[in-house]
Amino acid sequence: MSYDKHLTPLMFRTELCPRAPAPAWHSPDLQGSPVFDFAVFGSLFVTLFVIMDPPGITPIFLGLTSGRPAKVQRKMAWQAVAVAFGVITVFGLVGQQVLDYLHISVPALRIAGGLLLLLIALSLLTGKNEEPTQTKDVNIALVPLGMPLLAGPGAIVSVILAVQNHPTVSGQISVWTAIVAMHVVLWLAMRFSLVIIRVIKEGGVVLVTRLAGMMLSALAVQQIINGVTEVIKAG
Repeated sequence: MSYDKHLTPLMFRTELCPRAPAPAWHSPDLQGSPVFDFAVFGSLFVTLFVIMDPPGITPIFLGLTSGRPAKVQRKMAWQAVAVAFGVITVFGLVGQQVLDYLHISVPALRIAGGLLLLLIALSLLTGKNEEPTQTKDVNIALVPLGMPLLAGPGAIVSVILAVQNHPTVSGQISVWTAIVAMHVVLWLAMRFSLVIIRVIKEGGVVLVTRLAGMMLSALAVQQIINGVTEVIKAG
């Protein structure tokens, strides 16, 4: 066997014995694709936190559930979060297909949600939010707490876009982890807001109810304005 005399022993061994292939976990295709993407998680969590607003939902929750036993209020807190999570999950999975099939645009969804919130806000402001005893617990947990207060148009659209924009496994894990974490925060905010009731007493609850109505009406009007603005821009 002839070889170049200028080759060093190490170079000679390398020529005769090619290097073994790199392990699978060193593959360039697998590098840079972590199982969990903190950037995606943080972006969606912050977006949902701003939209769903756990601190802001506290006075609204107190206003809507005032006069009920603490046990019922705790039950309504987790029911509302469960309903919101269910709605968000359904829209995250098949939301765009449902909207396309029904020919419903995002601005229309915003305006409809805003009108519903405005009706609820007016009932809080006027004090006419009493419902029949046999149905009020269930109705409050479903509407308006679960939807559209928690799972409103803004949150639904944000989740639909996040699911579509991050189709990878790591992206999907990060998106759904952010959704679950946000609903845990919502439950904690409403669950421990019950402590406030024992401090502010009945008079404070009435004040909080009126404040919640004012905040909710402003939120509803802004949502309607956003929907109308989107319609005008699209036209």
